[in-house]
Amino acid sequence: MLAQQQPGGTMSQPGLQQAASIQQQQQQLSQQQDFDPVHKFKMLIPQLKESLQNLMKIAALNLAHNTSIDNGIKSSDTSVQRFDKSLEEFYALCDQVELCLRLAYECLSQSIDSAKHSPNLVPTATKPDTGQTESMSYAHYLSMIKSQISCAKDIHNALLECAKKIAGKGQPQGLM
Repeated sequence: MLAQQQPGGTMSQPGLQQAASIQQQQQQLSQQQDFDPVHKFKMLIPQLKESLQNLMKIAALNLAHNTSIDNGIKSSDTSVQRFDKSLEEFYALCDQVELCLRLAYECLSQSIDSAKHSPNLVPTATKPDTGQTESMSYAHYLSMIKSQISCAKDIHNALLECAKKIAGKGQPQGLM
């Protein structure tokens, strides 16, 4: 029961708010599923299976038709379904599945790298440890920050070097 009816046939205010809240949650869930590569992969699998079944059925029909033509039983005037269109549909679905799997792998890799390289909570002196199991010592935190700064400097230097090489190629070298 989403909304409560009042004697006049109108919905009560709490009932309307609850219905709106449920509808908003469903919209958020559908939006999350639109961007979730694993969910999209799961949605594509039945389509891929159906496409493969259709492809095999058309291939069998075409093979039987061509066999009967080769044996002189039928003429080639009758039309058969096009195998190439079914194959193209199957390949298109395979490409979509591949993209979903690659995207899911990239998301997983980024998540693992993020968990590996991002700092955890550091306990402070003003707030004693309140059961934080993922906190690290301040010394460990400092060493991680120093390594991140070092990595950022290396990337900065590599980009500067690359920019100098590109700028150097754009200018004429002179006559030799």
